[in-house]
Amino acid sequence: MRQHGLSAPVIDTGRPHPARIYDYLLGGKDNYRVDQQAGDRLVAASSQERAAAHANRAFLERAVRHVVGTGVRQVLDIGAGLPHQPNVHEVARAAAPGARVAYVDNDPIVVAHADALLGSSGGVGVALADLRDPRGVLEHPHVREVIDFGRPVALLLVSVLHFLSHADRPGDAVAALRDALPAGSFLVLSHATDDFADCSAARAVYATATTPLTPRSRSEIERFLDGFDLLAPGLVPVPSWRPDAPYAARPAGVGVYGAVARKTG
Repeated sequence: MRQHGLSAPVIDTGRPHPARIYDYLLGGKDNYRVDQQAGDRLVAASSQERAAAHANRAFLERAVRHVVGTGVRQVLDIGAGLPHQPNVHEVARAAAPGARVAYVDNDPIVVAHADALLGSSGGVGVALADLRDPRGVLEHPHVREVIDFGRPVALLLVSVLHFLSHADRPGDAVAALRDALPAGSFLVLSHATDDFADCSAARAVYATATTPLTPRSRSEIERFLDGFDLLAPGLVPVPSWRPDAPYAARPAGVGVYGAVARKTG
């Protein structure tokens, strides 16, 4: 049996999954008791976990509005997670009604939800594929139906790279995706870090999940941006990336960096 171009994997509902934990922290309902328990353990370890999830989502929306505002009309969202209002294609189309979006995730539950809610929308694709296989992402028929790699693309890698271990060679995956993008494309990236606070409790929670957490330092995250030109204000905590309104200070414990960068050559 095949689903979305890949062999249909076994759906594991006995362990928490990062996308469903994130959904729970954002107040969504597409999660299981094991995901809720994991989310509660995260919040018990750090009261800012919910704030971090919301700050990361707000960064995503601001970044999408920006790149679409530059004229880019195609978005490839890898590690898209469960649908949330407003969805990426809704944010993009608020600025440019013709924007096209391909959502990619490696969790069949995520893909099933996205396909049911979004798949009937024109110019929206949903693909079951894995960032660790960038060629499989780039060649997926549901991606190719939506994305023309001869024109600029906004590549979203939001809160996904920290679920790739060093052994997964995430830098190679990002480089392969970068090399497939034409000049004028963008990378929108966010990544968990332990630069601001100890992440050992969060790592312990995700160690029981389907995918462990690998926070990285600022210098490690910067390497993913090789071959791109950083936009101001650079690689910063996500609440600090072009906030919609002034704020007193970065919320303590929001240990997520964010950046938007452009490929110029």
